[in-house]
Amino acid sequence: MLSVVIQAGGRSSRMGEDKGLVPLAGRSMIEHVLTRVAGLGDETLITTNDPDAYEYLGLPMASDPEPGAGALPGLRTALKAAQGDTVLVLACDMPFVNRLLLEYMLEQSSNADVVVPRWNDNYQTLHAVYNRKRTLKAVEQALAEGERRMISFYPQLRVHVVEPEQIRQYDPQGRSFFNVNTPEELQEAERLLAELRGR
Repeated sequence: MLSVVIQAGGRSSRMGEDKGLVPLAGRSMIEHVLTRVAGLGDETLITTNDPDAYEYLGLPMASDPEPGAGALPGLRTALKAAQGDTVLVLACDMPFVNRLLLEYMLEQSSNADVVVPRWNDNYQTLHAVYNRKRTLKAVEQALAEGERRMISFYPQLRVHVVEPEQIRQYDPQGRSFFNVNTPEELQEAERLLAELRGR
């Protein structure tokens, strides 16, 4: 069983408002992500610390026990809430996630505990596939040891890194990893969407 979890629990401090609900081309940002993953998983859920704001989507939701604690506790929330053995975790502010790339990553997950892309020398931890049970155990151990980095638990698990050359086969410009953190990036996302629609 595959669970798709959209993470909408961040502080959105640079945007000044909840990124997942920011309008982009007439729809909220999270709706763009949900459209691109529609039907991909057996369940789709949202992690958010403002469930009332996302209630209109009609999806199951989970909240962090300690809102604002950071990305690693947020991953623990996602893994605990998911029902599937395999969990695809995506940030709510990545409106250009690529369905073909996600399907490729899911294919790789049968032989790994974590499938994570590396783009611009950074692990894209909020665009990754996790084995729920094994990752949850490793994340909880890392948190118990005071770790906060999203890759702190990687040495405990089988990690398959999707390198740029593989990514480019599906997403030549790496737009999957364009995340909208600021009003300026929102303007750029509007421009990119208009460009895509004009083709």
